[in-house]
Amino acid sequence: MKSLVLEQKHELSLRDFPQIDREEEVLGPRDVRIKLHTVGICGSDVHYYTHGRIGPFVVKAPMILGHEASGTVIEVGDEVRTLAVGDRVCAEPGIPDPNSRATRLGIYNVDPAVRFWATPPVHGILRPTCVHPEAFTFKLPDNVSFAEAAMVEPLAVGVHAATKARVKPGDVGVVMGAGPIGLVTALSALAAGCARVYVTDLSETKLAIAAALSPAIVPVLAPGEDLAARVLADTEGWGADVVWEATGSPKAAARVFEPLAPGGCVTLIGGQPDPISYDAGAAMVREARVENIFRYAHVFPRCLAMLSSGAIDVKPLITSTYGFDDSVAAFQRAAEAPPEEVKMQIELPQ
Repeated sequence: MKSLVLEQKHELSLRDFPQIDREEEVLGPRDVRIKLHTVGICGSDVHYYTHGRIGPFVVKAPMILGHEASGTVIEVGDEVRTLAVGDRVCAEPGIPDPNSRATRLGIYNVDPAVRFWATPPVHGILRPTCVHPEAFTFKLPDNVSFAEAAMVEPLAVGVHAATKARVKPGDVGVVMGAGPIGLVTALSALAAGCARVYVTDLSETKLAIAAALSPAIVPVLAPGEDLAARVLADTEGWGADVVWEATGSPKAAARVFEPLAPGGCVTLIGGQPDPISYDAGAAMVREARVENIFRYAHVFPRCLAMLSSGAIDVKPLITSTYGFDDSVAAFQRAAEAPPEEVKMQIELPQ
């Protein structure tokens, strides 16, 4: 089975992977076998390629990349009831221990035993087929394409972030960072009810992409324009109801409370490789609520429903599509972090 394999830091290859071939022979009674169609390139995939690790997760052996997936069911287990051969689907990549305390509490995304695609030592799905539990595989509405369905995984982060922030209709939001996660968070914030969302970034190109998504998105170029001053000026000195930090930058995280209104909420999304500092005094005088995001839980069906209804449109975020044979070149391009790229995807042979 030809797969995109991260052999070690800075080394990718397309080759057969015997271990996966053996594992793929086993289909449990509540599993489905999926022929992969489209797989998105995530920042975490690229980070493993360029750094060989993310925090405590270290690539110690060759690993297949990819976790943003859509495809078609080609086989079902004996006890599968909600899916059938031929169904177009997307798959949630994190599988928790069904008996863990976190799972029983409904917060399965923070179960320490979660096995998440393309997180060492678990292999990803840049390969022809995979076996996945029925419970974490979701049928696509007829009007949702494979490309859009492969966007559900990153969109789920934004929807989870908007949910955790408890957005109310008419809220003013700020998203720090116009990368893929920042942009899906802005779209999710608007879908949840925000009247206006300020998006800040260092790149004029990314801010132009953000502004084109909705007239309710206000781009703010950093560091040339003072974000807090702009938000306060536009809100009669009150501030934003919600701030989402999606840069992963310690400098940005240190200033998250500056544009925030009293009683507002800061939601931290951006992954921080090292401990960060923020102004606890600024949080205190605002009696700010602080939320943290680790992946997502219970949101894939919501994402599909919003894509189907048009409440969220992710198509403008898909900026490049590569064939599977060009996967290595796609990752090399992604590692260059060109500002005009938001989401790069790979299509597998059908």
